[in-house]
Amino acid sequence: MKKAMVVGASGGMGYSLVLELVSRGIEVVAFARGKSKLSHLYSSIRSVSIQTGDAMNREQLIHASNGCDAIFHALNLPYEDWKDKLISVTENIIFAAERNNARLAVVDNIYAYGRSGGKKLTEDWEKDPQTRKGKLRLKMDERLKQATIPTLNCHFPDFYGPNATNTYIHFTLQQLLKKKKAGFVGPKHILREFIYTKDGARMMVDLAIRNEAYGQNWNIPGGTAFTGKDIEHELKNILGEEKELYFISKPLFTIFALFAGKGMREALEMQYINSEPTILSGQKLESFLGNVITTPFEQGIRETIAFMDV
Repeated sequence: MKKAMVVGASGGMGYSLVLELVSRGIEVVAFARGKSKLSHLYSSIRSVSIQTGDAMNREQLIHASNGCDAIFHALNLPYEDWKDKLISVTENIIFAAERNNARLAVVDNIYAYGRSGGKKLTEDWEKDPQTRKGKLRLKMDERLKQATIPTLNCHFPDFYGPNATNTYIHFTLQQLLKKKKAGFVGPKHILREFIYTKDGARMMVDLAIRNEAYGQNWNIPGGTAFTGKDIEHELKNILGEEKELYFISKPLFTIFALFAGKGMREALEMQYINSEPTILSGQKLESFLGNVITTPFEQGIRETIAFMDV
């Protein structure tokens, strides 16, 4: 791989993917709508070219990805846009990849799996989504399998990391940096999985540079699962013992959603994930790549906070 385009390069995983690709000597086209954000992130990196555009515009995608060996789809649409745009954007990115004979690697979440029943989710888990968003993600996955170019689809748990602003961990950290108490979305005693975006990007690129990884789905696990109380303990170690969390379980989240914007109301549907441990199995990934090393949570949080302070 000599040249790649990252769609959604201004987002959390998109940012880490761009940096990971650059670190491997790969030329990168950073594609997103906001020129000022792209310039802020990448203007000092010589091997990154900035292309502003809208993924709903097929011709802009085709033009921007011309000459690329691979396209990384890391665009994170707001929940309220999924119904009208998720499949259309996917179709457009597939079309651009096919037109330019580029491979396609997709950042996906765990919604298509449905409920875990407390078991670790493997790639051969029978997908049975009970939510509208999960069904849309399953439809997206099915469309990828129909593409005429090689594709791979990576399932990730919740993100945290530099520039990953649209995440629950970012929401919590933002509050804790300003005051002593902050909300954490989820119960205090149920295990949750989070992945540091730099780790996720590294594993995804490790897959994308291998021919045999294509035509498959891959779980990208976070390495360690935490309860809300575990995370509170970690954050106290980093930010001070006076810091505390209050835990936003589904009933409280429902009340917040009544008075919040549409994005919060759309997120209500996905709170089933916090009602039971929803953990990805990394057995397939480790069998393929070997031992997968992840960043310690404390280190990842410290690096995330340092970026927030910039």
